[in-house]
Amino acid sequence: MTETRTYDRSDFQSDQEVRWCPGCGDYTVLASVQNFLAGIGVAREKHVFISGIGCAARFPYYMNTYGIHSIHGRAPAIASGVATANPDLTVWVVTGDGDALSIGGNHLIHALRRNINIKILLFNNQIYGLTKGQYSPTSEEGKRTKTSPMGSIDHPFNPISLALGAEATFVARTIDMDRTHTTQILEAAYHHEGAAFVEIYQNCNVFNDKAFIQLTGREERDVNRIYLEAGKPVVFGPDHHQGVIVGPDGARVVNVQDVGLDSIHVHDPSHESPATAFALSRLAHGPVGPTPIGVFRSVHRPTYGDMLQHQLVDAQAAKGPGDLRSLVRSAGTWTVD
Repeated sequence: MTETRTYDRSDFQSDQEVRWCPGCGDYTVLASVQNFLAGIGVAREKHVFISGIGCAARFPYYMNTYGIHSIHGRAPAIASGVATANPDLTVWVVTGDGDALSIGGNHLIHALRRNINIKILLFNNQIYGLTKGQYSPTSEEGKRTKTSPMGSIDHPFNPISLALGAEATFVARTIDMDRTHTTQILEAAYHHEGAAFVEIYQNCNVFNDKAFIQLTGREERDVNRIYLEAGKPVVFGPDHHQGVIVGPDGARVVNVQDVGLDSIHVHDPSHESPATAFALSRLAHGPVGPTPIGVFRSVHRPTYGDMLQHQLVDAQAAKGPGDLRSLVRSAGTWTVD
């Protein structure tokens, strides 16, 4: 049984000076995570934070938990080993759009498809921040940066669509500045059994400031944020005058008055097929115009760790306890003089 006690945020703050650029969205995410962990009352020793390379990768230094600052793109692979060998721990991966979707893309999709019990927080600022402002796998087409002075000609990833395509069992999106919503998403991810993927729109105020202004600006956010809530019609905007319908051609935004409330899609993240969640993820390819946030998909599937443990038990029952010495000598040995 997991030990619970009363914590506050300071219990999860390390003695390291937090060193991000002043105004960076990472500060807000760090505070949200620390407050959330304090609130659930689970011992710090039960959490492990693993990161790769990038601004977000400093995260483990600032958490008074176990942590590993690993290598570029390989955080999901290392986390897979930690989680499989230590099923009593909650393993968090903190990564960025460059770290996870460029060099680390292969590790990410396989961790998701295997349903390894890890919680992946992908900080998406649509830029390479640590290396000073190159375009990333989520930068919009036409983005002018140091490595794309005439505008990027790359078609960007949609991280939510990518995760759903990898058959992830939990896929969600939130925004750094919305602490209440971020906490709700963290709680849902924490309680999910299996791989949980959370995209966090995170502002880089130095190299890509206001990239998410249409979702964070005081005037724009009420018009463009589409909150996905289980069991509720997907409506948004002032007075909920707009909504989303899902049909054979995908999802699209309509005026509720034109089609009637009964025609509006009622969100069900627990649906076994990811098709509708994928359609919702395509409403916006980036944070421009009406954009869904919330839990897109949350379904149950046996975790990799559980299935592996069952195989080990079955193997031991069939063949008895393992004998490493016999295994090493089974193919013959020789002596070198």
